[in-house]
Amino acid sequence: MSVTIKTVAKQLPKYSRTTEEIIPFLDAWLVGQEDRFVRKVKKIFEGAAVDKRYSIMDPVEVFTQTSFEDRNAIYVREVIDLGEKVLEKALAKSGWKATDLDYIITVSCTGIMIPSLDAYLINSLKLRQDIVRLPVTEMGCAAGISGIIYAKNFLQANPGKRAAVIAVESPTATFQLEDFSMANIVSAAIFGDGAACVLLSSHEDDEGPEILAEEMYHFYDAIEMMGFKLTNSGLQMVLDVEVPETIATHFPEIIHPFLAKNNLKIADIDHLIFHPGGKKIIQTVENLFADLGKNIDDTKEVLRLYGNMSSATVLYVLEQVMDSTPEKGDKGLMLSFGPGFSAQRILLQF
Repeated sequence: MSVTIKTVAKQLPKYSRTTEEIIPFLDAWLVGQEDRFVRKVKKIFEGAAVDKRYSIMDPVEVFTQTSFEDRNAIYVREVIDLGEKVLEKALAKSGWKATDLDYIITVSCTGIMIPSLDAYLINSLKLRQDIVRLPVTEMGCAAGISGIIYAKNFLQANPGKRAAVIAVESPTATFQLEDFSMANIVSAAIFGDGAACVLLSSHEDDEGPEILAEEMYHFYDAIEMMGFKLTNSGLQMVLDVEVPETIATHFPEIIHPFLAKNNLKIADIDHLIFHPGGKKIIQTVENLFADLGKNIDDTKEVLRLYGNMSSATVLYVLEQVMDSTPEKGDKGLMLSFGPGFSAQRILLQF
Protein backbone atom coordinates (compact mmCIF):
# COMPACT_ATOMS: atom_id res chain seq x y z
CA MET A 1 0.00 0.00 0.00
CA SER A 2 1.61 3.28 -1.13
CA VAL A 3 1.34 6.53 0.80
CA THR A 4 1.69 9.78 -1.10
CA ILE A 5 2.09 13.44 -0.21
CA LYS A 6 -0.78 15.26 -1.85
CA THR A 7 0.28 18.83 -1.13
CA VAL A 8 2.16 21.19 1.16
CA ALA A 9 1.10 24.70 2.18
CA LYS A 10 2.64 27.37 4.38
CA GLN A 11 1.33 30.30 6.41
CA LEU A 12 3.36 33.14 7.86
CA PRO A 13 2.48 35.39 10.83
CA LYS A 14 1.51 39.03 10.27
CA TYR A 15 4.65 40.63 11.73
CA SER A 16 8.09 40.61 10.12
CA ARG A 17 11.39 42.46 10.29
CA THR A 18 14.60 42.26 8.32
CA THR A 19 17.84 41.69 10.19
CA GLU A 20 18.76 45.32 9.58
CA GLU A 21 15.49 46.43 11.19
CA ILE A 22 16.11 44.23 14.25
CA ILE A 23 19.45 45.84 15.15
CA PRO A 24 17.91 48.96 16.85
CA PHE A 25 15.88 46.64 19.09
CA LEU A 26 19.12 44.91 20.08
CA ASP A 27 20.63 48.28 21.03
CA ALA A 28 17.73 48.94 23.39
CA TRP A 29 17.79 45.40 24.81
CA LEU A 30 21.55 45.42 25.44
CA VAL A 31 21.74 48.79 27.21
CA GLY A 32 24.22 48.48 30.07
CA GLN A 33 26.12 45.56 28.55
CA GLU A 34 29.81 45.87 27.63
CA ASP A 35 30.46 47.35 24.16
CA ARG A 36 32.43 44.29 23.14
CA PHE A 37 29.51 42.02 24.05
CA VAL A 38 27.05 44.25 22.15
CA ARG A 39 29.21 44.09 19.04
CA LYS A 40 29.41 40.30 19.35
CA VAL A 41 25.62 39.94 19.59
CA LYS A 42 25.08 42.15 16.53
CA LYS A 43 27.67 40.16 14.61
CA ILE A 44 25.81 36.93 15.46
CA PHE A 45 22.55 38.36 14.07
CA GLU A 46 24.22 39.81 10.97
CA GLY A 47 26.10 36.56 10.28
CA ALA A 48 23.19 34.17 10.86
CA ALA A 49 22.36 33.88 7.10
CA VAL A 50 18.79 34.99 7.89
CA ASP A 51 17.57 38.05 5.97
CA LYS A 52 14.10 38.22 7.49
CA ARG A 53 12.14 36.77 10.42
CA TYR A 54 8.39 36.52 10.88
CA SER A 55 6.72 36.66 14.28
CA ILE A 56 3.34 36.24 15.96
CA MET A 57 4.24 39.37 17.98
CA ASP A 58 5.34 42.86 17.06
CA PRO A 59 9.05 43.30 17.86
CA VAL A 60 8.13 45.83 20.54
CA GLU A 61 6.17 43.05 22.29
CA VAL A 62 9.06 40.61 21.86
CA PHE A 63 11.48 43.00 23.58
CA THR A 64 9.04 43.97 26.34
CA GLN A 65 9.11 42.16 29.66
CA THR A 66 5.91 40.15 30.10
CA SER A 67 4.87 37.17 32.17
CA PHE A 68 5.04 33.61 30.90
CA GLU A 69 1.25 33.52 31.22
CA ASP A 70 0.73 36.57 29.01
CA ARG A 71 3.20 35.46 26.35
CA ASN A 72 1.79 31.93 26.25
CA ALA A 73 -1.71 33.38 25.84
CA ILE A 74 -0.50 35.17 22.69
CA TYR A 75 1.04 31.88 21.51
CA VAL A 76 -2.25 30.00 21.97
CA ARG A 77 -4.30 32.65 20.20
CA GLU A 78 -1.95 33.01 17.23
CA VAL A 79 -1.19 29.29 16.85
CA ILE A 80 -4.91 28.58 16.50
CA ASP A 81 -5.24 31.33 13.87
CA LEU A 82 -2.21 30.13 11.88
CA GLY A 83 -3.30 26.48 12.15
CA GLU A 84 -6.75 27.25 10.79
CA LYS A 85 -5.40 29.30 7.90
CA VAL A 86 -2.72 26.84 6.84
CA LEU A 87 -5.06 23.82 6.97
CA GLU A 88 -7.71 25.68 4.96
CA LYS A 89 -5.05 26.69 2.44
CA ALA A 90 -3.77 23.11 2.06
CA LEU A 91 -7.31 21.71 1.66
CA ALA A 92 -8.11 24.30 -1.02
CA LYS A 93 -4.83 23.55 -2.80
CA SER A 94 -5.62 19.82 -2.87
CA GLY A 95 -9.32 20.10 -3.68
CA TRP A 96 -10.22 18.13 -0.55
CA LYS A 97 -13.04 18.92 1.84
CA ALA A 98 -12.43 19.19 5.57
CA THR A 99 -14.53 16.07 6.09
CA ASP A 100 -12.20 14.07 3.83
CA LEU A 101 -9.62 13.88 6.62
CA ASP A 102 -9.40 10.69 8.68
CA TYR A 103 -6.34 11.59 10.76
CA ILE A 104 -4.96 14.88 12.08
CA ILE A 105 -1.51 15.40 13.61
CA THR A 106 -0.58 18.77 15.09
CA VAL A 107 3.01 19.65 15.87
CA SER A 108 4.37 22.38 18.14
CA CYS A 109 6.96 22.70 20.91
CA THR A 110 7.18 26.47 21.49
CA GLY A 111 4.24 26.92 23.86
CA ILE A 112 1.80 25.05 26.06
CA MET A 113 -1.88 24.47 25.33
CA ILE A 114 -4.41 21.91 26.53
CA PRO A 115 -6.62 21.08 24.64
CA SER A 116 -4.05 20.86 21.85
CA LEU A 117 -4.35 22.66 18.52
CA ASP A 118 -6.09 19.74 16.78
CA ALA A 119 -9.14 20.07 19.04
CA TYR A 120 -9.60 23.70 18.00
CA LEU A 121 -9.23 22.79 14.32
CA ILE A 122 -11.86 20.05 14.61
CA ASN A 123 -14.30 22.64 15.92
CA SER A 124 -13.48 25.59 13.68
CA LEU A 125 -13.24 23.66 10.40
CA LYS A 126 -15.92 21.14 11.36
CA LEU A 127 -13.71 18.13 10.77
CA ARG A 128 -15.38 14.76 11.23
CA GLN A 129 -16.35 13.81 14.77
CA ASP A 130 -14.64 10.43 14.38
CA ILE A 131 -11.32 11.86 13.14
CA VAL A 132 -8.26 10.35 14.85
CA ARG A 133 -6.05 13.02 16.45
CA LEU A 134 -2.44 13.03 17.61
CA PRO A 135 -0.66 16.05 19.10
CA VAL A 136 3.16 15.94 18.92
CA THR A 137 4.54 18.43 21.42
CA GLU A 138 8.06 17.61 22.59
CA MET A 139 10.19 16.64 19.58
CA GLY A 140 11.39 20.11 18.57
CA CYS A 141 12.78 20.75 15.11
CA ALA A 142 12.55 17.06 14.18
CA ALA A 143 8.80 16.88 14.65
CA GLY A 144 7.75 17.98 11.16
CA ILE A 145 9.20 14.78 9.76
CA SER A 146 8.10 12.83 12.84
CA GLY A 147 4.50 13.84 12.11
CA ILE A 148 4.80 12.64 8.53
CA ILE A 149 6.22 9.32 9.74
CA TYR A 150 3.30 8.81 12.13
CA ALA A 151 0.81 9.72 9.39
CA LYS A 152 2.50 7.38 6.93
CA ASN A 153 2.27 4.44 9.33
CA PHE A 154 -1.41 5.12 9.98
CA LEU A 155 -2.21 5.44 6.27
CA GLN A 156 -0.21 2.39 5.26
CA ALA A 157 -2.28 0.32 7.69
CA ASN A 158 -5.52 1.91 6.49
CA PRO A 159 -5.98 2.01 2.70
CA GLY A 160 -8.16 4.73 1.24
CA LYS A 161 -7.59 7.20 4.09
CA ARG A 162 -6.29 10.79 4.28
CA ALA A 163 -4.26 12.67 6.87
CA ALA A 164 -3.12 16.19 7.70
CA VAL A 165 0.09 17.13 9.51
CA ILE A 166 0.01 20.72 10.77
CA ALA A 167 3.17 22.25 12.26
CA VAL A 168 2.84 25.66 13.93
CA GLU A 169 5.78 27.14 15.81
CA SER A 170 6.66 30.41 17.54
CA PRO A 171 10.24 30.36 18.79
CA THR A 172 9.82 34.12 19.22
CA ALA A 173 7.48 33.39 22.14
CA THR A 174 10.35 31.63 23.95
CA PHE A 175 12.75 34.61 23.83
CA GLN A 176 14.06 35.37 27.32
CA LEU A 177 14.55 39.10 27.90
CA GLU A 178 16.81 38.69 30.95
CA ASP A 179 18.89 35.84 29.54
CA PHE A 180 22.12 37.02 27.90
CA SER A 181 23.48 33.51 27.33
CA MET A 182 24.77 32.45 23.93
CA ALA A 183 21.97 29.86 23.67
CA ASN A 184 19.30 32.56 23.96
CA ILE A 185 21.13 34.97 21.65
CA VAL A 186 21.92 32.42 18.94
CA SER A 187 18.37 31.04 18.98
CA ALA A 188 16.97 34.59 18.67
CA ALA A 189 19.30 35.18 15.71
CA ILE A 190 18.38 32.07 13.74
CA PHE A 191 14.74 31.36 14.68
CA GLY A 192 11.49 32.75 13.32
CA ASP A 193 7.80 31.86 13.48
CA GLY A 194 5.70 30.05 10.88
CA ALA A 195 3.21 27.31 10.05
CA ALA A 196 3.00 24.54 7.45
CA CYS A 197 0.59 21.78 6.54
CA VAL A 198 1.22 18.52 4.69
CA LEU A 199 -1.67 16.43 3.35
CA LEU A 200 -1.01 12.71 2.85
CA SER A 201 -3.08 9.89 1.39
CA SER A 202 -3.35 6.14 0.96
CA HIS A 203 -6.25 6.66 -1.46
CA GLU A 204 -5.55 5.18 -4.89
CA ASP A 205 -6.83 8.30 -6.68
CA ASP A 206 -4.44 10.72 -4.94
CA GLU A 207 -1.18 11.47 -6.70
CA GLY A 208 2.03 12.95 -5.36
CA PRO A 209 5.51 11.93 -4.22
CA GLU A 210 5.45 8.49 -2.64
CA ILE A 211 7.01 7.77 0.75
CA LEU A 212 9.27 4.79 0.07
CA ALA A 213 10.80 4.48 3.53
CA GLU A 214 11.18 6.26 6.86
CA GLU A 215 13.36 5.85 9.92
CA MET A 216 14.37 7.57 13.13
CA TYR A 217 17.91 7.63 14.48
CA HIS A 218 18.62 8.26 18.16
CA PHE A 219 21.93 9.49 19.51
CA TYR A 220 23.01 8.01 22.85
CA ASP A 221 24.14 10.23 25.72
CA ALA A 222 23.17 13.51 24.03
CA ILE A 223 19.97 14.41 25.89
CA GLU A 224 21.33 17.73 27.21
CA MET A 225 22.36 19.07 23.79
CA MET A 226 19.09 20.66 22.74
CA GLY A 227 15.67 21.43 24.16
CA PHE A 228 13.83 23.77 26.50
CA LYS A 229 14.06 24.29 30.22
CA LEU A 230 10.76 25.28 31.80
CA THR A 231 11.42 28.32 34.01
CA ASN A 232 9.24 30.89 35.77
CA SER A 233 9.79 33.23 32.81
CA GLY A 234 8.94 30.66 30.15
CA LEU A 235 10.66 28.12 27.92
CA GLN A 236 14.41 28.74 28.07
CA MET A 237 16.43 27.51 25.09
CA VAL A 238 19.04 24.80 25.61
CA LEU A 239 21.45 24.70 22.66
CA ASP A 240 24.90 23.15 22.94
CA VAL A 241 27.67 24.58 20.75
CA GLU A 242 28.71 20.99 19.95
CA VAL A 243 25.51 20.24 17.99
CA PRO A 244 27.04 20.73 14.48
CA GLU A 245 30.11 18.64 15.35
CA THR A 246 27.95 15.90 16.89
CA ILE A 247 25.82 15.78 13.73
CA ALA A 248 28.96 15.56 11.60
CA THR A 249 30.26 12.64 13.68
CA HIS A 250 27.04 10.66 13.26
CA PHE A 251 26.25 11.75 9.71
CA PRO A 252 27.61 8.68 7.87
CA GLU A 253 25.56 6.38 10.11
CA ILE A 254 22.47 8.54 9.67
CA ILE A 255 22.55 8.62 5.87
CA HIS A 256 24.31 5.68 4.27
CA PRO A 257 22.80 2.64 6.09
CA PHE A 258 19.30 4.08 5.62
CA LEU A 259 19.84 4.43 1.88
CA ALA A 260 21.55 1.03 1.65
CA LYS A 261 18.46 -0.66 3.13
CA ASN A 262 16.60 0.71 0.12
CA ASN A 263 19.33 -0.32 -2.35
CA LEU A 264 20.40 3.27 -2.90
CA LYS A 265 23.47 5.45 -2.49
CA ILE A 266 23.68 9.18 -1.98
CA ALA A 267 24.51 9.51 -5.68
CA ASP A 268 20.98 8.21 -6.43
CA ILE A 269 19.33 11.06 -4.51
CA ASP A 270 18.18 13.96 -6.67
CA HIS A 271 16.75 16.27 -4.01
CA LEU A 272 18.11 16.90 -0.51
CA ILE A 273 15.26 18.20 1.65
CA PHE A 274 17.11 19.10 4.85
CA HIS A 275 15.95 21.07 7.86
CA PRO A 276 17.89 24.38 8.04
CA GLY A 277 18.90 24.24 11.69
CA GLY A 278 21.22 27.21 11.33
CA LYS A 279 24.22 28.50 9.41
CA LYS A 280 26.77 26.29 11.17
CA ILE A 281 24.74 23.11 10.68
CA ILE A 282 24.22 23.98 7.01
CA GLN A 283 27.96 24.53 6.56
CA THR A 284 28.65 21.21 8.28
CA VAL A 285 26.26 19.34 5.99
CA GLU A 286 27.57 21.14 2.89
CA ASN A 287 31.13 20.12 3.74
CA LEU A 288 30.03 16.51 4.09
CA PHE A 289 28.45 16.61 0.63
CA ALA A 290 31.14 18.72 -1.04
CA ASP A 291 32.66 15.81 -2.96
CA LEU A 292 29.37 14.12 -3.84
CA GLY A 293 28.04 16.64 -6.34
CA LYS A 294 25.01 17.47 -4.16
CA ASN A 295 23.70 20.76 -2.84
CA ILE A 296 21.23 21.96 -0.22
CA ASP A 297 20.40 25.25 -1.93
CA ASP A 298 16.69 24.98 -1.10
CA THR A 299 17.55 24.55 2.58
CA LYS A 300 19.78 27.63 2.54
CA GLU A 301 17.11 29.66 0.74
CA VAL A 302 14.44 28.81 3.30
CA LEU A 303 16.77 29.79 6.15
CA ARG A 304 17.53 33.09 4.41
CA LEU A 305 13.90 33.95 3.75
CA TYR A 306 12.30 32.83 7.02
CA GLY A 307 14.86 31.66 9.57
CA ASN A 308 14.56 28.37 11.45
CA MET A 309 10.88 27.85 12.31
CA SER A 310 11.54 24.67 14.27
CA SER A 311 9.39 21.72 13.10
CA ALA A 312 7.70 23.66 10.27
CA THR A 313 10.91 24.61 8.46
CA VAL A 314 11.68 21.37 6.64
CA LEU A 315 8.12 21.43 5.31
CA TYR A 316 8.89 24.80 3.67
CA VAL A 317 11.86 23.13 1.98
CA LEU A 318 9.60 20.28 0.87
CA GLU A 319 7.09 22.72 -0.63
CA GLN A 320 9.87 24.53 -2.48
CA VAL A 321 11.13 21.26 -3.96
CA MET A 322 7.63 20.09 -4.93
CA ASP A 323 6.88 23.44 -6.57
CA SER A 324 9.99 23.03 -8.72
CA THR A 325 8.20 20.06 -10.41
CA PRO A 326 10.80 17.28 -10.03
CA GLU A 327 10.99 14.75 -12.83
CA LYS A 328 9.03 11.53 -12.46
CA GLY A 329 11.16 8.93 -10.71
CA ASP A 330 13.39 11.47 -8.93
CA LYS A 331 14.39 10.50 -5.41
CA GLY A 332 14.28 12.86 -2.44
CA LEU A 333 15.78 12.53 1.04
CA MET A 334 14.18 14.43 3.93
CA LEU A 335 16.24 14.94 7.09
CA SER A 336 15.75 16.85 10.33
CA PHE A 337 17.35 16.90 13.77
CA GLY A 338 15.85 17.55 17.18
CA PRO A 339 16.03 17.12 20.95
CA GLY A 340 16.75 13.71 22.29
CA PHE A 341 19.13 13.95 20.36
CA SER A 342 17.61 12.46 17.22
CA ALA A 343 17.47 12.49 13.44
CA GLN A 344 14.40 11.74 11.34
CA ARG A 345 14.62 10.53 7.73
CA ILE A 346 12.17 10.00 4.89
CA LEU A 347 12.87 8.65 1.40
CA LEU A 348 10.61 10.03 -1.35
CA GLN A 349 10.03 9.15 -4.97
CA PHE A 350 8.49 11.82 -7.15
